[in-house]
Amino acid sequence: MTVQSIKEQLKSSEKPIAQSFHTGDHFKVLLFGFKKEMKLEDHTAHHPTKLLVLEGEIIYHQNKKDERLKQFEEIDIPAEVPHSVAALEDSIVLLTQG
Repeated sequence: MTVQSIKEQLKSSEKPIAQSFHTGDHFKVLLFGFKKEMKLEDHTAHHPTKLLVLEGEIIYHQNKKDERLKQFEEIDIPAEVPHSVAALEDSIVLLTQG
């Protein structure tokens, strides 16, 4: 199971863990796991993306604005816009791209 695998890897990781969940010709679904206070520094997505928090709580930062997201909350991430994600507690997020 992908989520269980991510949680196991997080036990010894210093960085967020990402795994592919499902891929098609024009889309990709990824899972990311974070321990509390882990951060994905500024980066861009090359395709429009939707982020959904499955567990925990995160801060999504884009254009000098922070959005706090809890379990089952979501946000649209535009393509080619710098953003970052930081975990306020242990978290699992799902990203759908394409």
